[in-house]
Amino acid sequence: MSARIDSTVPVLASLDIRESRDFYVDRLGFAERGMYDDYLIVVRDGAEIHFWLCEERRIAEHTSCYVRTAGTDALFAELTKAGLVLRPPVVQPWGMKELYVIDPHGNLLKFGEPA
Repeated sequence: MSARIDSTVPVLASLDIRESRDFYVDRLGFAERGMYDDYLIVVRDGAEIHFWLCEERRIAEHTSCYVRTAGTDALFAELTKAGLVLRPPVVQPWGMKELYVIDPHGNLLKFGEPA
C-alpha cells in the first residue's frame, strides 16, 4: 500500500503579516484561520494558504501559487467590486482560463479553470 497525499498548501512570503491578512480577508474573501507574529493561515472554500514572515521582497516577487476555481469570470467580478484593478481572465494555450492577482508583497496568484 502506498502513502496517500491528500492536499498541498502553499506557504507564501509576507513582508508584513497584518497587511497580508487584511488583503486576503478584506479583498480576496478569505477567512483568517490563525495569525501569529510571524505566520498567517487563511482559508476560502477548499483553499488554504499559509504565509511566513520574510524580510526580502524579491522572494515574494519570485513566488506564485495556482488556485483552481470553478468561475474565473465570477471571481473577477467579485474582486473588482472589492476594489482590485485586474485584467479580465484569459484563455491560455494549455486550455485553462486564468485570472491573475498580485498581492501587496509581490506573490502571484493564478486562479484557473478549464476553458
